[in-house]
Amino acid sequence: MSAGAAEPQWFGQPRGLTILFLTQMWEIFSYYGMRALLVYYMTKQLLMGQQQASLVYGLYAATVYFTPILGGVVSDRWLGRRRAVIIGGAVMAIGHFLMASESLFYLALAAIALGNGLFLPSLPSQVDGLYARRDPRRGSAYNIYYVGINLGGLLAPLVCGTLGELYGWHYGFGAAGIGMLLGLAVYVLGGRYLPAGERRGPVEAAGRAGDAGEAGEAGMALRLRVLLAIGLCVMLFRGAYEQVGNTIALWADTGIDRSLGALTIPMTWFQALNPLLVIALTPVLVAHWSRQARDGREPGSARKMALGAGGVALAYLLLAAVSAGTAAGQTSWLWLALFFLVLTAGELFILPVGLGLFARLAPSRHRATTVAAWFFAAFGGNLLAGLLGMAWTALGPAAFFALMAAVAGSAGVLLGLLDGSARRIEAEARPAADAAVARV
Repeated sequence: MSAGAAEPQWFGQPRGLTILFLTQMWEIFSYYGMRALLVYYMTKQLLMGQQQASLVYGLYAATVYFTPILGGVVSDRWLGRRRAVIIGGAVMAIGHFLMASESLFYLALAAIALGNGLFLPSLPSQVDGLYARRDPRRGSAYNIYYVGINLGGLLAPLVCGTLGELYGWHYGFGAAGIGMLLGLAVYVLGGRYLPAGERRGPVEAAGRAGDAGEAGEAGMALRLRVLLAIGLCVMLFRGAYEQVGNTIALWADTGIDRSLGALTIPMTWFQALNPLLVIALTPVLVAHWSRQARDGREPGSARKMALGAGGVALAYLLLAAVSAGTAAGQTSWLWLALFFLVLTAGELFILPVGLGLFARLAPSRHRATTVAAWFFAAFGGNLLAGLLGMAWTALGPAAFFALMAAVAGSAGVLLGLLDGSARRIEAEARPAADAAVARV
């Protein structure tokens, strides 16, 4: 009997998944709530030019995903994942509240980035410990977890964005800080449902035995090389994808007609479309992949990711065509909504799939560090997105969107070339894990 079947459950999953889901939801609410306002705050309140604001945005977003590389090591070697989540979340909350002062703007960004370094790799790395190695629910656990991420992302622009636009930027930033505190409260109160952490239970012990049973140093080296290559492809992909909070946000403000009858749609609300569509589309995709898995037809992880990058390229081609054929300022908001629909469908094939791949293939004693390596791709991708965003004014919307389509499409081609190698390392890891469980 699997460990998951013997444990109390909520919604057919271990109770700990709900705790992690809600903790991550509120953390994402705080992060994306602040991010929904950031580029507007810099250009409208701090009076930065577009190029400087895009660069600062990209550097900040990149740093948010760089600090987890160090934070994962600190979590694995010294603090442990539970203490890392609590300390990191507290520092992030302080950073959000520091945004209330314009003079502390850069200090606030630094505090959020540093706290995130401890929080980000330590929370999702606990998901795998909720399941026995052969539990059939493991495959969809990260897609369910990803819904929690996007539920927070949906609420963030609607709450923080609306408060910031209508009542003042600092009200929006304050709401983001409150969201982070709520996430910490959920995590602390629900701690008894989470993996034992540094106490090596049966599932964790199986992971250690599995590490020893893998195909030696050569097999592990091949695994790490493939993961590195996939991470670099995702880094390139994110250079295009991360424009959502940067140049796409600027275009939503000035490049489209936001009229809806007698009302004007707030510019920050468009950033809620992506997480809303993630929540709507995830059950459909999970059911589709489950049927394919039962029939032995489910695509490999790298192939799914290649398809996702191609979908995002199509989304940008759509915007390029619309921008080229429409007078400035006259593009209907419906085209932007259609863009988010296509982009989100592509995103679901690549980002949660990649996170799950890195978590499944991580050595158990370095799980947070390996998950942090996944976020290194987000670091490089956000940095690239900031640099690419500086070309927005010079190129104009149509040419810029065409460039983003080329960037995402290139990542898709490279991921497709990695499909065979990724399939092999996943196939090799599966029997080693099963044998480890049998020995425990």
